[in-house]
Amino acid sequence: MQQSPAKLATATQPGPTAHGLCSLTASQAVDLLKRREVSSLELVDAAIARIEAVDPVVNALPIRRLEQARDEARALPPPSAEQDDRPGWLAGLPIAVKDYNDLAGLPTTYGSPIYAQNVAARSDLTVANLQAHGAIAIAKSNVPEFAGANTFNTVFGATRNPWNTDLTAGGSSGGSAAALASGMIWLATGNDLGGSLRIPASFCGVVGMRPSAGRVPRPESVAPFDPLWVEGPMGRCVEDVALMLDAQAGFDPRDPLSYSAPARSHVEAVRQPGRPGRIGFSPNLGLGRVDPEVAAICQAAVLRLADAGAVVDDGCPDFSGGIDAFQTLRANLIAAVRGPLLDEHRARICPEIIWNIEKGLHQSGADVAKAERQRGQIFLRLAAFFGEHDILACPTVAVAPFPVAQRFPTEIAGQPLQSYIDWMYLTFVLTLTGCPCISVPVGLTSDGRPVGLQLMARPRADAELLGVARLLEQTVDLRTGVPRDPS
Repeated sequence: MQQSPAKLATATQPGPTAHGLCSLTASQAVDLLKRREVSSLELVDAAIARIEAVDPVVNALPIRRLEQARDEARALPPPSAEQDDRPGWLAGLPIAVKDYNDLAGLPTTYGSPIYAQNVAARSDLTVANLQAHGAIAIAKSNVPEFAGANTFNTVFGATRNPWNTDLTAGGSSGGSAAALASGMIWLATGNDLGGSLRIPASFCGVVGMRPSAGRVPRPESVAPFDPLWVEGPMGRCVEDVALMLDAQAGFDPRDPLSYSAPARSHVEAVRQPGRPGRIGFSPNLGLGRVDPEVAAICQAAVLRLADAGAVVDDGCPDFSGGIDAFQTLRANLIAAVRGPLLDEHRARICPEIIWNIEKGLHQSGADVAKAERQRGQIFLRLAAFFGEHDILACPTVAVAPFPVAQRFPTEIAGQPLQSYIDWMYLTFVLTLTGCPCISVPVGLTSDGRPVGLQLMARPRADAELLGVARLLEQTVDLRTGVPRDPS
């Protein structure tokens, strides 16, 4: 239930000390932890105060372990200089964990009533790795049912956008993005198949990164060789995302696609970025419609990078066939992972997911083979593009945040859409490449809705991508927009 403006203004004003701590970036908070100027327990208490004040409105963190987080903060072993110098060491920083990931002792619901009582016996690989790097998981963030880019479900309801609570926070990492934007947490986990880190980051005015496939080891899965889905970081600024990526990156034998962390930390790459080089910008990747205001905001932002020494042109690879290829390969993956649920639980699954499962079950081997050929052709054309360019830029999403009560957009600038994910094409077509992508906030529409610019670099050039993203962030400088009280 949405509160009245008067009640909301009162509810979102925690004490000044808590508010000050919650306004810190993750990097600033970790620096204070390392210098012993603030304790992990103080940060946990500040986060709890903010969650209790704000989340009744936003509904981003429905599953909580507040007292356990306090206990873990009190029990932290004495810090050491060796740990403090470790890349990605989080030193007792509270984080949120997306409800597609297992956190020991708490439910993993996937936003589905089928799994409402599914309590995890242990933290999954991704979460355990963050905990081993000094993170304290304080809550789990809300998600759409199984997949999607509007965070609502029948278990916990809808997550609202802190910029305007009538709007969606995006998805599927919508709870993570809304929790960050409203100052409830400093870092949050996310995963990305068709844009689930990038879209909510764009909609909530924060930063979300889809790393190179294999950069972050993923939880054990029935589809461990699938390269479409990745785990990745989300934060309020680029440096925070780099910090979290340092805590996540590395090889783990349980993920066959994973590989070793780079010798140079991602934080160092952000703090000492190189020149941005040549950037190709396309408002639509040559594939569909984009809201004109969104396109104009993104074009103006990328042109600002010329002030930092970039050469900006309209270069763009040919992504033809990409929409059909992704739709086919995504359906194949969804059917592999969720197909067994249909026989017993069809009545408890939302219609969009039923459609996606059945698409995967009914398409032919020839359909999948064609999609693989299309993906290969796109990658070869992309490799040629990166022979002359360093970065590809485009809007993160073709539309600005839409009403939370609307399940998904059905048209863009007057053009009807065919499926519930067609409006996400700017992110999911780039998913096909396996290349690192990041969404950075670059502007607001005339009615105050956040817009993100998506940047993509060549395979495994995550550090270089973060460096350019940091230059963009400094040039546009919208970081003061978050954290914010919901309005």
